[in-house]
Amino acid sequence: MSGQFEATTEIDRPIEAVFDYLADGRNDPQFSPRVLRIERVPQTPTVVGTVFRSTVKDAGVKTARELRITELEAPARMRWTEVSKNSVAVTEGGYDLEPLADGRTRVRLHNVLEGHGLGKLLVGLALTAARKDAPAFAARIKAAAEAAIPPR
Repeated sequence: MSGQFEATTEIDRPIEAVFDYLADGRNDPQFSPRVLRIERVPQTPTVVGTVFRSTVKDAGVKTARELRITELEAPARMRWTEVSKNSVAVTEGGYDLEPLADGRTRVRLHNVLEGHGLGKLLVGLALTAARKDAPAFAARIKAAAEAAIPPR
């Protein structure tokens, strides 16, 4: 079983700055409390093939995650896939960014979750939790990006 969740927000910053902020996955802990630590491999600017290795905590359980950037089209599109072997994994995720007329940026995040092994029983619960948190997650992305990116 697999399924998708998504969240959309509007950030009061220009699209190029928002894209750069989101493309550096090391910023994820600023808006995702489940990310305990994260590193970029290699430690160079993000490109297709860059891997973000993280330790996350879901439902009280710590797991190691590796997400690989599969597509990067500045400043509008980014895609990733999880290469680590976890019971519930992101088979495809991404950001779609759209400039708004007043200099703000609309950001849509989506992740497709798939269960493997025991994860086939857990993916429904993970999706329910992710969908329930989606509006708050979008609000955290907005707040973190606006705090990190200086106003124009």
